[in-house]
Amino acid sequence: MQPQYQMGYDRAITVFSPDGRLYQVEYAREAVKRGTTAVGIKCSEGIVLLVDKRVNSKLLEPSSIEKIFKIDNHIGVASSGLVGDARSLVDRARVESQVNRVSYDEQIDIEMLSKKLCDHMQTYTQFGGARPYGTALLIAGISDGQFRLFETDPSGTLLEYKATGIGIGRNAVMKVFEEEYNPEASIRDAILLGLKALHAATEGKFDVNTVEIGVVSRDTPAFRKMSRQEVASFVEQIEQ
Repeated sequence: MQPQYQMGYDRAITVFSPDGRLYQVEYAREAVKRGTTAVGIKCSEGIVLLVDKRVNSKLLEPSSIEKIFKIDNHIGVASSGLVGDARSLVDRARVESQVNRVSYDEQIDIEMLSKKLCDHMQTYTQFGGARPYGTALLIAGISDGQFRLFETDPSGTLLEYKATGIGIGRNAVMKVFEEEYNPEASIRDAILLGLKALHAATEGKFDVNTVEIGVVSRDTPAFRKMSRQEVASFVEQIEQ
């Protein structure tokens, strides 16, 4: 239980506590930590996003759970945390992307888009009457021939990674990546490594219905989500 003098600092208004903490932001991070696991891996041939959709009921249609989104032709996003919050940020990212295309007649730079989203998220950490976004995003794509992978945080922090994970299985995922990540890997090897990390994070409780994979590669720079048949071929290799 929190000391009495701290109780007022975790109410609706986001203010600093005497020890310099923003409780609402910390609670938002907890929402992300309870979300499904999502991973992103950058390799020599492109970038791969993988998510565990966590289908909890056999009555649920797995296709109705969307955790990977296409923002523009060259950008994709994977989310963890509150799905409604992620969808709101995805809609905003799509608008920003189209505004840039109409204004400058070119695709938006991935780092620029990521910073715009984080600037928006950050504003919700300093005003009363609104809460921070309870979601984290992995933003992946290609800009000027370079593959970029960014991770956002409810506080508005932006970090770039070679490989990373978000959600409840982050620790297990990062352990696998730190031991086995190879920047010169192919797309196929990156997918298998990502599935191995998800396998460790979920303790093997996944199948073709619970895994979603998005890819952007040098050969086909348009971001796309893999079909169920493609995902099944990779999942079978991990299960074997």
